[in-house]
Amino acid sequence: MISVFNAAADLEAFCAKNDWPHCFIGGLAAQRWGEPRFTKDADATIYTGFGKEEKFIQPLLREFDARIPDAAQFAIEKRILLLFSSESVGIDVALGGLPFEKNMVERASPFTYPPECTLTTCSAEDLVITKAFSGRERDWLDLEPILIRQQGQLDWKLIERELKQLVKAIESPDHLARLRRLREKVQNYDD
Repeated sequence: MISVFNAAADLEAFCAKNDWPHCFIGGLAAQRWGEPRFTKDADATIYTGFGKEEKFIQPLLREFDARIPDAAQFAIEKRILLLFSSESVGIDVALGGLPFEKNMVERASPFTYPPECTLTTCSAEDLVITKAFSGRERDWLDLEPILIRQQGQLDWKLIERELKQLVKAIESPDHLARLRRLREKVQNYDD
């Protein structure tokens, strides 16, 4: 796990040096807002906007090793750059361009993980949104402990507003309905 924090710290330092708006999402953010769990890679979003991706991709590829051939082309097409840290830890860098992604990196804040590793992570609300939007079973499993730990502290108006916009784009209102059911389930734990 230390190697994942080292990889994330390297990316954090590189983004800070270049003054790039960014935040960590996925397993690292889940450890901040939910419960500790093992993660084998570092997931981050760098807000690039649309049409400026190359300004970010090329410097990242000079600093970190690519995990796949033609990583730059893959990143342009899929909006994710797959990298390795110096310790061969996977780093997945999402190239943010949506208004939600811009807002997410603006709402991000620093958090210090033991032992003294400070990373900029997305807010608890944005973590809920990204995990519900992805719709993967691993993400739904991560959501319950986040909702339990953050119960009474989450801005549900923000979550609903942002998630509604995202699910509209993929025409999948089921993500929002499933999140509402999970929220209700968690609220019933106290009853």
